[in-house]
Amino acid sequence: MKVFDVIHDAFQPFMDGKKRPLNVMEVSNLWFFLLGTETTMRSEEIGYNLAQDPELKQILKNVRETLHIPIRDELKEFLMKEGIPLPQTTPEKPLGDFRDIPEGAKLNDEELANLMSYNLAMGVNYAAKGLSESIRADVGLIFSKILLKKTLSGLTLKQYLDRHEWLRIPPFYNVKDQQF
Repeated sequence: MKVFDVIHDAFQPFMDGKKRPLNVMEVSNLWFFLLGTETTMRSEEIGYNLAQDPELKQILKNVRETLHIPIRDELKEFLMKEGIPLPQTTPEKPLGDFRDIPEGAKLNDEELANLMSYNLAMGVNYAAKGLSESIRADVGLIFSKILLKKTLSGLTLKQYLDRHEWLRIPPFYNVKDQQF
């Protein structure tokens, strides 16, 4: 079973016929998601330049190329087709090796990986918000695909964090010690 096909098939019956205009919340969610994606990509570009671990560098590269660039391109194309002005963004960061930056002035691999994990989790949350507030099926489909893709990328990163013992786990809760 191909999950993306299932999602597409679920939305397909609702995408036939005349489309309503985008509503204010749909436009805001799409516009801010595009801006957030661009900002996240700048963070990942800097992270790639700073990362020491080759596996982390590869994860950063893969997430950028297979997740964020396609999301950005799909959102841009959709918004332009709908006549929505695109958010102003900052230019891409150049590829470089910045190991000469003192340790106190840059994020280490553990910090980079956890920041990336946080950004993916926030992307999942915001995609769920966009999905729940969408009226048009095509907007819901976009956010559904984003939600799934970010979740899958987050699982890969979570395994990486766990292997390095960098996964942030809240304290366990023991019910036996509670008095009722």
